[in-house]
Amino acid sequence: MLRWEEIPVPDPGPGEVLVRQEAIGVNYGDIYRRSGIRATPSLPAVIGVEAAGVVEAVGPRDEDAAPADQGRVFQIGDRVGYCSVLGAYCKRRVVPAHRLIQVPNGLDFEYAAAAMLRGMTAWYLCRRTYRVKAGEPVLVHAAAGGVGTILSQWCKALNATVIGTVGSEEKARLARENGCDHVILYDEEDFVERVNEITGGEGVPVVFDGVGATTFDDSLRCLRSFGMMIAFGNTSGAVTPLNLQRLMDRSLTVTYPSAMTHLENRMDLVEAAAALFGYVVTGRIRIAIGQRFPLAEAAEAHRALESRQTQGSTVLLP
Repeated sequence: MLRWEEIPVPDPGPGEVLVRQEAIGVNYGDIYRRSGIRATPSLPAVIGVEAAGVVEAVGPRDEDAAPADQGRVFQIGDRVGYCSVLGAYCKRRVVPAHRLIQVPNGLDFEYAAAAMLRGMTAWYLCRRTYRVKAGEPVLVHAAAGGVGTILSQWCKALNATVIGTVGSEEKARLARENGCDHVILYDEEDFVERVNEITGGEGVPVVFDGVGATTFDDSLRCLRSFGMMIAFGNTSGAVTPLNLQRLMDRSLTVTYPSAMTHLENRMDLVEAAAALFGYVVTGRIRIAIGQRFPLAEAAEAHRALESRQTQGSTVLLP
């Protein structure tokens, strides 16, 4: 249960920064935290993992921290953002300085908050987990969702042929606007047949699947030999246990990467942010915010996301 409460905010300690938050990103992982599917360190807890805002105070430098973990030196008034730091559903909070990144002056806080975790997820999916190449087809499930819209644009910017699946005509329009060359309505079409048709029976080298139970098995059938199945979410439920022998005939690979590991190192975090904001500021990736809710109505935001009626990203406004 989500409950709006007033709690004290501590002063920043060594290596910490106090941030006044201007916008907060909402992710499906927040629902996992709220429902108990994904554990929190203790209860009660403040959930949410990404936001953007302004530095209000800076704690003393942490002399015991390794140089790689010091981060940059932030100043009062700096525009900053973060992701993968639990506790974002609030107006003001203390954040470790080495987890903060600079938000470009030309980028609105709402779009920064909506972009970071989804955009950096897109980065490690198509640049590290599987390095998408020009000219090859890729399959993106939930192509009108928060990650899907960014990932589709990123793959298109890499000159891939992007095949996206969606659940409605309205979402199909959004997917086309965000880089999909082919859009499949999975409630009306067999996406395996359509993928085979589009690829001339060869299949795709990679599937990006944030849906889970309802798409996983058929996604394996869409892969060509040596293809990679990348699971990064399960909005339709958890995937049933996989018999690894199913992968043998075509030497397939299945992986489930996470932001926590790909963005744990500060150098990786900075690299991801630079790549993402570079695309966003130059207009090669557009961030679609489909829904805005007051922070006090976070429960309504969760209901909308769970009902799969949302499009693009969702943000909370303090």
